[in-house]
Amino acid sequence: MKIIVAGTGYVGLVHAAVCSEYGHEVYAYDNDVDKLKAFESAEPREIERYVNEPGLSSIIRETHGKYLFFSSEIEPILEGADAVFFCLPTPPNLDGSTNLSVYFDAAATIAITAARRKDRRRLLFVNKSTVPIGTARSLEEMVRGCEVSNFGVASNPEFLAEGSAVSQARRPDRVVVGCDHDEDFKILRRVYSQFLNHVRIKYIETTPETAEAIKYVANTMLLTYISFWNGVGAKIGEKIPNVRIDDLRLGVTADERISTWGSFVSNGAGGSCFGKDIASLIYQLRRVNVNTKMLEASYEVNEYQKVYLVERAVNEAGFDFNRKTVALLGLAFKGRTNDMRDASSIKVVETLLSKGVSTIKCYDPMANETARRVFDPSKNILFEKVKYYDGALKTIEGSDALFISTDWDEFRGLSATVEKTVSPPYLIIDGRRMIPDFEELVSKGYTYLAVGSMVMKP
Repeated sequence: MKIIVAGTGYVGLVHAAVCSEYGHEVYAYDNDVDKLKAFESAEPREIERYVNEPGLSSIIRETHGKYLFFSSEIEPILEGADAVFFCLPTPPNLDGSTNLSVYFDAAATIAITAARRKDRRRLLFVNKSTVPIGTARSLEEMVRGCEVSNFGVASNPEFLAEGSAVSQARRPDRVVVGCDHDEDFKILRRVYSQFLNHVRIKYIETTPETAEAIKYVANTMLLTYISFWNGVGAKIGEKIPNVRIDDLRLGVTADERISTWGSFVSNGAGGSCFGKDIASLIYQLRRVNVNTKMLEASYEVNEYQKVYLVERAVNEAGFDFNRKTVALLGLAFKGRTNDMRDASSIKVVETLLSKGVSTIKCYDPMANETARRVFDPSKNILFEKVKYYDGALKTIEGSDALFISTDWDEFRGLSATVEKTVSPPYLIIDGRRMIPDFEELVSKGYTYLAVGSMVMKP
């Protein structure tokens, strides 16, 4: 198959690379020339400046120039194409609705070009971007208005988790395809031929609207599960004496009907999907007069979770952040990625700055450079207080408090580093429950405040 992937972010680049790995002729199309040059270099360091996914650079290195190609122009690559996959940003508007301007601008450019092509084989326009229910129908109308002949439209949502996107693209738990016509289903069966009739992978063919809805309902259920544990399980451990949150989690999830996923309490879920998808679904359902109180509660619990540990430090531990130096370990929204979209660390930094801290010393194994763009002093002079370091020890040195915000493996069991670097009185705020031997630290004079537990003072 000849495939075009429009957009080379996390989803687009992974989809393009894995499709090329399976022998398809894939053209990754993007208008960011500098980004494409980085990908064409096939150098891990260059690729990871934009998309940092384990295993991705090795695929690009192996398939670039053979099956995988990059282009900033659509016309030279459109002839003979079987499918165009849209993997474009669909950010939220202030009212929670989805901003589709980039999506439809790119789709219009491709459709106008497709109308001029000499090859009249069927061309399938495929949504992988997360778009509101009914967008495929709108796309169909737009493409028809551009006078494209012999085309189809499909919805094929992605379900990739950052940090394991490559392995999941190679071995998905499901492939969801929504089309109106059998000839379009046949095109996607050829694209995903390795997943058909698989003993483990569910290959689901449905309507475009159902496929779009599957993505929203799946992400909303996942965030609701996380919010339940943070809003109920964690609060039980924080407010009721002698409740052990880890034992609570083990006991509840011992029931095979209840998933362990999402039961690890934290200072909130971030990333490019959960927050904007639930906000978009709330907006869509309100427009058809559906009560959305449950979804609103899930969203609000998650947003509150990102800031409340700082408030607990003030109200429960009696800590005054004014003119203090705080060490912040973890900037990415989760481990194994440099992505900071909707990361809890952003709210942590903003809240600490509002409390009058003198300095925030930051370290993340992958996201330091991303953070420099997020916390740009030219946009907010207070971001001059945010400093960056290349290791946990240097970050903790000279600080008055430590906040662990991301679940990087190297942050587990930091007791020895803390003892070696700073002396009591000292506050440890553990947003990911990364320090299992906290009782020993407390016995030596440190104050420990973790999500899911009461404050422990010496």
